[in-house]
Amino acid sequence: MTNLLPNWTQFTLKEKIGQMIVVRASGYLFDHQICYPVWEASNAQLSHWLETLNLGGVILLGGSAAELLLRTQQLQQWSKTPLFIAADIEEGVGQRFSGATWFPPPMALGEIAKSDLPLARKYAYQMGEITAKESVKIGINWILSPIVDVNNNPDNPVINIRSFGDNPKVVSELAKAFIEGAKNHPALTTAKHFPGHGDTSNDSHLNLPVISHDNERLEGLELVPFQAAIDAKVDSVMTAHLLINAWDKDNPATLSKTILTNKLKQELGFNGLIVTDALIMGGVAKFADSEEIAIKAVEAGADILLMPDDPEMAINAVYNAVETGRLTTERIDESLQKIWQAKQKLFNHQKDNSSVYQLSQKEDRKTVKNIIKDSLRYSDNLPLNVNTESSKRNLIVVDDILNADFLERQMPAFTIPNLLGYKLQLVDQNTFNYVLEDNQETLLQIFLRGNPFRGSAGLNETSKNYYHKLFKKSTIKGLIIYGSPYVLDWFKTEVKLDIPWVFSYGQMAESQAIACQKLFNLSASKLTEMSQNLGDVFI
Repeated sequence: MTNLLPNWTQFTLKEKIGQMIVVRASGYLFDHQICYPVWEASNAQLSHWLETLNLGGVILLGGSAAELLLRTQQLQQWSKTPLFIAADIEEGVGQRFSGATWFPPPMALGEIAKSDLPLARKYAYQMGEITAKESVKIGINWILSPIVDVNNNPDNPVINIRSFGDNPKVVSELAKAFIEGAKNHPALTTAKHFPGHGDTSNDSHLNLPVISHDNERLEGLELVPFQAAIDAKVDSVMTAHLLINAWDKDNPATLSKTILTNKLKQELGFNGLIVTDALIMGGVAKFADSEEIAIKAVEAGADILLMPDDPEMAINAVYNAVETGRLTTERIDESLQKIWQAKQKLFNHQKDNSSVYQLSQKEDRKTVKNIIKDSLRYSDNLPLNVNTESSKRNLIVVDDILNADFLERQMPAFTIPNLLGYKLQLVDQNTFNYVLEDNQETLLQIFLRGNPFRGSAGLNETSKNYYHKLFKKSTIKGLIIYGSPYVLDWFKTEVKLDIPWVFSYGQMAESQAIACQKLFNLSASKLTEMSQNLGDVFI
């Protein structure tokens, strides 16, 4: 497609402001499939907004990759101006949209970097390239990744393994490699969350974290990967809902001109798109009413307002601020010029007519498996020898049974132990107490990581007590932890961990398969011999 973009200077003021708004929508095609009705508008509402408000874009969640191809085409047809279509795909397209390539969390690459930085950079480049390639094939053109926060706080509930790690130089190198890989395809990249969400102990989705470090520390650690991403020509930077006392004691970074304009634009030299984190998040939504938040974000220097509470209200608020002289038309035009520069990169090129069936190619899946294998951690006393004469249980503990979509009936964490005689027992941290009554030999598998809205990144006090009691009974014979390395650290510190154990950053099927293979020393041929129905997640 060529020359699809209209002349933005011909837009009315409200149409210009509309281009600064990105709303949340379901990736599913039909209204009855909407998972988050508070945030995701019905199709009638969404099409009305796109047709009348001249919105700049949509951020999607939910649906299969194949369905996304239809959905993104539908959305573009509803809009008179080509849309940004964004997604939080920090671990590849398959993280959010089933069927596409799903990578382990970025911290897996940071683990590899500890012993082989060039290999980790290679994987980060491939991750960026594959993510961008698959995004473009299904109509996503704005990748809200990479995260460049330096996760140097083990209690961080929201960044956690979404970060490349706790070393700013390693985070910088891997973020640059990801951006470089993504440049092979027409999709925007995003460094987030500025000026650094890594050293917080609460979740900005829920409340406003406060950072008390001085300027020297912030510039020497938190800002280092952002500068590296800017030097690598990242297309956009996402703000964080954080209060940085050293720079602005009164306003969250998202609403701070000192931080977004003075620091990011002027001192760090960033001239790309500045996008807010979601404005419905508790870290900023509790600060002021939604109209004031929209105005202050634009005053601060934001070009894109992501997920305002009500897009029409946000447009009217910014419009009225211009009419009353609080904002200027020049300030709006400054953002429009940057938005158009970004959209020209996306839309002034030949349309990609390739097939959706080219997603998750064999070589791409091989890269995923290599990352999982190379980042795997394990004890010296492997394998776990199976007692064929005793009854055994496969005790799987998840954070929340109702939100464990990485576990289905045919997942390797279930099927492989089952083939070896282990009977499944699935619990979460809230339904743990009755497992103490069982004295069978136990394989313990724990799925736990930091995630938005979770509120914590590790084990709660109740589950810690249960684990102490379980290990005192000496029934735990083997352990696999999927997700947070800080959970492994707790076990190594608090429990006499002299049993065979394996740790994997990923929680998806491939991670489960590789971890179980490692624990039991099972070759692919042996697994094939044991069962013909385990799919191609094994190597």
